[in-house]
Amino acid sequence: MIAPVELVIFDCDGVLVDSERIAVRLHVAVGAELGWPLTEAEVIEKFIGRSPVSNAEQITARVGPSRAALWQERFEHLHRAAVDAELTPVDGILDVLDTLTVPGCVASGGSHETMRRTLGRTGIHPYFEGRIFSASEVSHGKPAPDLFLHAAERMGVHPAACVVVEDSTYGIQAARAAGMRALGYAGGLTPAERLDGPNTTVFADMRELPALLAPT
Repeated sequence: MIAPVELVIFDCDGVLVDSERIAVRLHVAVGAELGWPLTEAEVIEKFIGRSPVSNAEQITARVGPSRAALWQERFEHLHRAAVDAELTPVDGILDVLDTLTVPGCVASGGSHETMRRTLGRTGIHPYFEGRIFSASEVSHGKPAPDLFLHAAERMGVHPAACVVVEDSTYGIQAARAAGMRALGYAGGLTPAERLDGPNTTVFADMRELPALLAPT
């Protein structure tokens, strides 16, 4: 028998807001301008699910500090415009949040500023007011377990009673390392086979989530 869930920890990008497609497209475009040609698959593998700090380190190592700073500036400018123009909630997530009976919080590699913008733009921010945690609050971002353990501690819930909803391999690895059950959302960019593994259930439609959280 699986222990009852006391806390659902949601990733933000790709789980609550459909922002990963935007980020991937923009990294490909900016990389082409600044000397690091990347395919969409390479961006997903290298960047998606990791913190901005980790991504900046990778970019700096490849193109140097001056171009990395320009990359960040260019990306952030384009990202703000794209979020305002086209960002939507992940399909089905608003229905889930309206009916969710288990306490939930957000734990994301993104900054608080970015999450205020993306969650606010999609109408999701009020569901998690005061329960949003960023990798900027811990020493190590995903795939380290620090962020999820931090969220559980702040919410007063033992890690074993937490379930993490993630869409990236790094996020799933972080959930496992934290001793939490993982639900791998394969309705986004990461293939289902890259999410599968120990203590993990993979699903493709966000509307399946309430049933996956129900006691068995």
